[in-house]
Amino acid sequence: MTENLRGAVLMVLSMAAFTFNDAFFKLAGETLPLFQAMFLRGIVTTIFLCGLCYHLRAIRWNFSRADWQLLILRTLSEVGAAYFFLTALLNMPLANAAAILQMLPLTVTLGGALFFGEPVGWRRYLAIATGLFGMVLIVNPTAEGFNSYTLYAVISVVFVTARDLATRRMSKDVPSMFVTAMVSVAILVFAMFGAMTVEWVPMTVQLWSYLLGAAAFVSAGYLLSVLVMRVGDVSFVAPFRFSGLLWALVLGLFLFSQWPSPRVLLGAVIVVGSGLFLLLRERQIKSSSKPASRPAP
Repeated sequence: MTENLRGAVLMVLSMAAFTFNDAFFKLAGETLPLFQAMFLRGIVTTIFLCGLCYHLRAIRWNFSRADWQLLILRTLSEVGAAYFFLTALLNMPLANAAAILQMLPLTVTLGGALFFGEPVGWRRYLAIATGLFGMVLIVNPTAEGFNSYTLYAVISVVFVTARDLATRRMSKDVPSMFVTAMVSVAILVFAMFGAMTVEWVPMTVQLWSYLLGAAAFVSAGYLLSVLVMRVGDVSFVAPFRFSGLLWALVLGLFLFSQWPSPRVLLGAVIVVGSGLFLLLRERQIKSSSKPASRPAP
């Protein structure tokens, strides 16, 4: 198995793990308040990730001031993304929420151009505009039965975009496992304060199984996402991120008997197609910008 193929497999497994986490969390959220579910899942996840961080000797504190500022920004963005996405997840179909998240490659590219002056040609701007049109089809704000929680999913994309842009600006001195563990701690603390404001629901064996399943899958997703960064070319592996939408479609159908409407499916296809074009275009630009190797004398 080549490095690129191994990276692709890890990316597909990572997306599967995150989607299974969403499904189990959604099952628990049908009974539990959001903050109670977040807090209980967060305890298990934080213990695992902090333990793994310690085992890998990734706990470091001697970063530059710029890295600390980016780490704080990334952590706050992750907390905001978790709150808004999970709120949307509990109030809309799984596949619809997953489809909106497929906007990330587009919004990250747009954010890099707007805030960091990264060069973006007209083809990629056109792909971004097309993807935004696809997202409007998914959200469908003019419909009579408009679900306002889809806006929560859109807001979560904004937070995740800020997270990814901050991550791109961090130096390599900051271990990715340390960043992941700190984010888990921050979400746990946020959920703890939120859990103090809601009336707790008694836990049952079934609810515990849902939350423990969610914790196991989200921990596996984080671990696999770290491994993905170390295997294969990013330009080859990144498109396999869209496999998360396929997992969401399958789980939404079998666990919740939900299937997106034709309009949502069309919007999802447009968003994914735009994202794939964008990633392939970036790969083409990077390949053409590499200096040609000189022939041997």
